[in-house]
Amino acid sequence: MGSGAGKSGWAERRPVLFPFLLSLFCLALSEQIHYRIPEEMPEGSVVGNLAKDLRLSVHELPTRKLRVSSEKPYFTVSAESGELLVSSRLDREQICGKKSACALEFEVVAENPLNFYHVNVEIEDVNDHTPEFSQNSFELQISESTKSGARFILGSAHDADIGTNSLQNYQLSPDDHFSLVIKEKLDGSKYPELVLMTSLDREEQKSYHLTLTALDFGDPPLSSTAQIQVLVTDANDNPPVFSQELYRVELPENVLPGTTVLRVMATDQDEGVNAEITFSFTEADRITQFDLNSNTGEIIILNTLDFEEVKEYSIVLEAKDGGGMIAQCTVEIEVLDINDNAPEVIFQSLPDFIMEDTKLGTHIALLKIRDKDSGHNGEVICKLEGDVPFKILTSSRNTYKLVTDGVLDREQTPGYNITITATDKGKPPLSSSSSITLHIGDVNDNMPVFERASYVVHVAENNPPGASIEQVRASDPDLGPNGQVSYSIVASDLEPRALSSYVSVNPQSGVVFAQRAFDHEQLRAFELTLQARDHGSPALSSNVSLRVLVGDRNDNAPRVLYPALGPDGSALFDTVPRAAQPGYLVTKVVAVDADSGHNAWLSYHVLQASEPGLFSVGLRTGEVRTARALGDRDAARQRLLVAVRDGGQPPLSATATLLLVFADSLQEALPDLSDRPAPSDPQAELQFYLVVALALISVLFLLAVILAVALHLRRSSSPAAWGCFKPGLCVKSEPGALPNYSEGTLPYSYNLCVAHTGKTEFNFLKCSEQLSSGQDILCGDSSGALFPFCNSNESTSHQQAPPNTDWRFSQAQRPGTSGSQNGDETGTWPNNQFDTEMLQAMILASASEAADGSSTLGGGAGTMGLSARYGPQFTLQHVPDYRQNVYIPGSNATLTNAAGKRDGKAPAGGNGNKKKSGKKEKK
Repeated sequence: MGSGAGKSGWAERRPVLFPFLLSLFCLALSEQIHYRIPEEMPEGSVVGNLAKDLRLSVHELPTRKLRVSSEKPYFTVSAESGELLVSSRLDREQICGKKSACALEFEVVAENPLNFYHVNVEIEDVNDHTPEFSQNSFELQISESTKSGARFILGSAHDADIGTNSLQNYQLSPDDHFSLVIKEKLDGSKYPELVLMTSLDREEQKSYHLTLTALDFGDPPLSSTAQIQVLVTDANDNPPVFSQELYRVELPENVLPGTTVLRVMATDQDEGVNAEITFSFTEADRITQFDLNSNTGEIIILNTLDFEEVKEYSIVLEAKDGGGMIAQCTVEIEVLDINDNAPEVIFQSLPDFIMEDTKLGTHIALLKIRDKDSGHNGEVICKLEGDVPFKILTSSRNTYKLVTDGVLDREQTPGYNITITATDKGKPPLSSSSSITLHIGDVNDNMPVFERASYVVHVAENNPPGASIEQVRASDPDLGPNGQVSYSIVASDLEPRALSSYVSVNPQSGVVFAQRAFDHEQLRAFELTLQARDHGSPALSSNVSLRVLVGDRNDNAPRVLYPALGPDGSALFDTVPRAAQPGYLVTKVVAVDADSGHNAWLSYHVLQASEPGLFSVGLRTGEVRTARALGDRDAARQRLLVAVRDGGQPPLSATATLLLVFADSLQEALPDLSDRPAPSDPQAELQFYLVVALALISVLFLLAVILAVALHLRRSSSPAAWGCFKPGLCVKSEPGALPNYSEGTLPYSYNLCVAHTGKTEFNFLKCSEQLSSGQDILCGDSSGALFPFCNSNESTSHQQAPPNTDWRFSQAQRPGTSGSQNGDETGTWPNNQFDTEMLQAMILASASEAADGSSTLGGGAGTMGLSARYGPQFTLQHVPDYRQNVYIPGSNATLTNAAGKRDGKAPAGGNGNKKKSGKKEKK
């Protein structure tokens, strides 16, 4: 290897001087450097000192940046020493095949100044391939009538090496009947022929075994052997004869598969089976481009030919008759080149950008043109397309340089798309183009420009905080930091302190985010001023306005204005004449919706009626009219539940309860309002049993807790542990602001006192703070049942309320807003507000009847019959009189309850058509 590298030098270089290039580019060297090395050198081996041969010092190497420019990375240049090193395997047979001379040509590029040098590395062959036969054994049939001197072509061996290292000789094992003759083909390859020396006699010997050896003349010589078995057959005294010993064919490389190349002809003077000839390839496994018809002798193309890969094919054909005699001929196919490869433009060096003050004639890029075709088809003409301030100059051997040829102006043209077209001289000529983009450097002289003059954004209310509502974009034609834009909010019609809680903008992307959920009912629109600023020096900026319109969503349920509930939460009633005809206007439900548009378009529906079909409600007007006349079997007191729905998606609703009494006067309606007991309802009875069951469970749980505490204190030695059970000592809940129960749960508080007698007493406490509207209070009795009070403005101490419907039920079973859940149809605890109100009405009705002394619920006097249900501590002293005086419009008279009668207060007369119901209806 060292000797190969040592043979290189200036003595072996063929200088090629270009004086005109020296005058144009001031090049120091333009000679071609030659090296000669053997194949299969290890990676990292030194080919030669390239820097020394280029007359470059070691100190110049970092700035000159020597590098190899080639298609395949066979070599590389050491950045420290400047030596040319082997970077991949060098297999001469793989690179050059059977060519007598094998050389790798490539360019070495140097920078500062930009230059290139041609390097030629000749690869010498070493004897690294053994001659190989296509088969390990051959079978040859020779008729016993074959005369001496007959020749038979044997299978040849192949050696990938060249010269003396390739196949040079064949040897045959000694035999009295056979000898060996070596012949040479037109391409220089050798093949053996077996010569019959004496006649054969099948009766004496049926077969012969010979050994054929193939040798090369390398150092050391390599060889391989193949076994030949000669079978002696009966007399077939005429072998086949080809019309030609050698066939020559020329084919263009673009011939289509399936085309017939030629047809070989062979004759046999024998008759019958001995005259039937079949054709075959002697080395069929190596021939993949062609196919042979064994009967007709036609050679057909199987695959597409490529002149650039294989220029010629040499095929040996064999004709064999029925008697086993064979004859051989050679077919040589030459592939003709056509112009089927377009030139290829390859850029060797290209800068990232060019400053606009670049001088004329500055070298920009180095490019190379390559065409795989040969001859006239491989000659290429290169030109620059378009009107651009650049030009290309021919260097040498299809190598060109791109230089500036005009003044560059970044403000007019920020970049150039340069297209270079290479055209060959074939017929027809082929061409290819390669485009590159050259960017021009700039200064910060352009301010950012928004895509739109102003922005209008529509955002639906109740948007999730942090969501993106818009993205503003501003472009800056400058490059680098001069073109980087950041965004900010500089002004708004909102208060400066509140601005950051409404919107924000991402400085990099320009995405505007909503910092909070917008409410259409509070804020319908606001306007921002956004600024885009680049990072140049000095920085330039521009502003744009962004108007945000908050759209409405159906987030407000309808609110019933009429009929309104009384101060104590009870529903008003209306009287209807008994003689009212169908279509009679009874009353009108009036509701409003805080939403707008379609979300506020209300519709009215009958949700529940005591007598279905007796009343109808206007879909849009809310007018309640009689649908038919009152029948004899119809009850005088009717209850109508009207649902009000909006037009949103999903729709929201509210309900209004109408109590209607068929009567011609108020005196006629009073018995139906106060004296008539409520009809029995099976569902109400089931609810009663559920209340009792819950009360029992609560008592058992409380007893278990008391027992556990007692056992724990009994084990304790400290007498202070029993201080909680001293007489008169109560545990009282700490006063404080009541939490907001927004999911239907109700707050409650009570005192728990444990006396020595084991009696548990509950004292209801008055709320220390005013509750918000619609918030209830829960209190409990001795059985553990919880009861909600009415609204906080009416709740006082010692008030008793119906059982809490939220006792130990899941969230899905707890009461929600009116109309949000379906009614209970399975007999379980009420799971909506309407059913809860019905349960409250049942208990209040019982309280009212007990106050009149007409309670039918059982139990002792003054307990409303509730002692049996809720314990002896629950007496009338805890139940206030919910019935209040009723004002009759158009009169100064009032109606009093039964307690008023017992007190000696007589009710005053009067007329009217409205009265507050002392009881709430059951469902």
